[in-house]
Amino acid sequence: MATFLFDKIIFGPISSRRLGTSLGINLLPTQAKICNFNCVYCECGWNDAKGPKHILPERLKVRSELEQKLKRMFEQKEPLDVITFAGNGEPTMHPEFVAIIDDTLKVRDAFFPGAKVAVLSNATLLHKPAIVEALKKVDQPILKLDSAFDSTLQLLNQPPSGFTIPKVVEQMKSFKGDFILQTLFVQGHYNGQIIDNTSDRELNAWLEIVERVAPREVMIYTIARDTPVQTLRKTPADKLDRIAGELKKMGIKVQVSY
Repeated sequence: MATFLFDKIIFGPISSRRLGTSLGINLLPTQAKICNFNCVYCECGWNDAKGPKHILPERLKVRSELEQKLKRMFEQKEPLDVITFAGNGEPTMHPEFVAIIDDTLKVRDAFFPGAKVAVLSNATLLHKPAIVEALKKVDQPILKLDSAFDSTLQLLNQPPSGFTIPKVVEQMKSFKGDFILQTLFVQGHYNGQIIDNTSDRELNAWLEIVERVAPREVMIYTIARDTPVQTLRKTPADKLDRIAGELKKMGIKVQVSY
C-alpha cells in the first residue's frame, strides 16, 4: 500500500491532471489523513482513526505560508493556474475554513490575480450555510458525487452517518449551476462486494442527477495512483470517453482525466 500524505501546508506547485499548474493548500494534519469520507481509492490511504489527536494548521499560519510562497513565485516569475484546497482530507472540515477562504482570495489578488482558487470538496458540509457561501466565493467549487445510489456511496466513499444522495442533490441545486461536479469511476471489489459505478444502471441514474443539478462543468476521472484497496482497477479510457459523450449530448462541458 504505497499511498502518501501531503507533508506541508502549502505544497507544489504541481502539474494537476484536472487543474493545470496548481499550488496546493492542505488544511488537515501533515502526519495523518483526517476526513469524514474514507474512500477505498484515496491516494492518502485510510483515515487515522486510532492515532493521537492531530493539530490542524492555524489560520494565520496558512495565510503567512501562502503569502511567502506566492511572493517567491511572483518574484521568480513562475506560472500559476490555480490555488487548490486539497490535501489529507476534506478541507471544509477546518473550523476556520470560511476565514481562510477570504484570506486566500486577498493574497491571491495581491500576487496572482489571474490565478483561480479551487476547492476539492466531498460535499458533506453543504448543510452549513457559511460553508456554501464560502464555496460560492471561489472560482472553482468542485463537489464530489461518485454515484446516484447510497449503497454504492457506502461502499466507495464510506460517508458519515446521515449523508444521503437526496440531501446532497438538493444542496447542490442551491449553487444554481455555478459549480463543478467531480466523479471518479472505478471497478473492482472490496469486502466481498463488486465495485463498478460504470454499469448502465449506475450511469443512467447518475446522468439524471447531473441533469437535475446542472453543473457548469463535470470532471470525470479514474484512479491514477496507488490506493488503500489493492483490488481496484482503472476505468478504461474508451468507457470514460463514452461517459463524456453522454454529457456532451446534454450540453454540459466535460473534462476527462485518464
